[in-house]
Amino acid sequence: MNRTDWRDMAEDFTLDATDIRLIDALQQDGRITNLELAKACGLSPAACHDRVRRLRERGVILGSVALIDPRALGCGLLIFVEVLLDRTTEDAFRAFATHVASIPEILECHMVAGGFDYLIKARVSDMAAYRAFLGGILASVPGVRETRTYAVLEEVTSTTRLPLPALSS
Repeated sequence: MNRTDWRDMAEDFTLDATDIRLIDALQQDGRITNLELAKACGLSPAACHDRVRRLRERGVILGSVALIDPRALGCGLLIFVEVLLDRTTEDAFRAFATHVASIPEILECHMVAGGFDYLIKARVSDMAAYRAFLGGILASVPGVRETRTYAVLEEVTSTTRLPLPALSS
């Protein structure tokens, strides 16, 4: 289920304060036990389990992952790449999106409005790997006219936690 699917169901499903507390606790620790989660949110374990199941079924909770230190896997260099395509047609967008989705170094790729077409977030081991990525991998993507790369010198903040609506008392 993708993110837009739950919005289609919004007429019969809205997040209440308890759902927000559950989401907040799960964003802090996705491995929290159901019993600990229930206590933290003031629910019985059965009610907690049912609510989390419903949030998963509705596509609000998309999955659970382990967050890994990129340096431990040899991909400590974070880069952002602006991509300008040679054409801005649906076929060009589709071909580009299909191709970049198969490149493991690319963590995120977003179509953007502004002076370029896509913004890519990628991780590689070092500058030599970046040059190979840019010259060999990214250059082979269909329709790429121009790229601009920004190597990250320091990650000031990085999170997967989404901002949540304020909890009402």
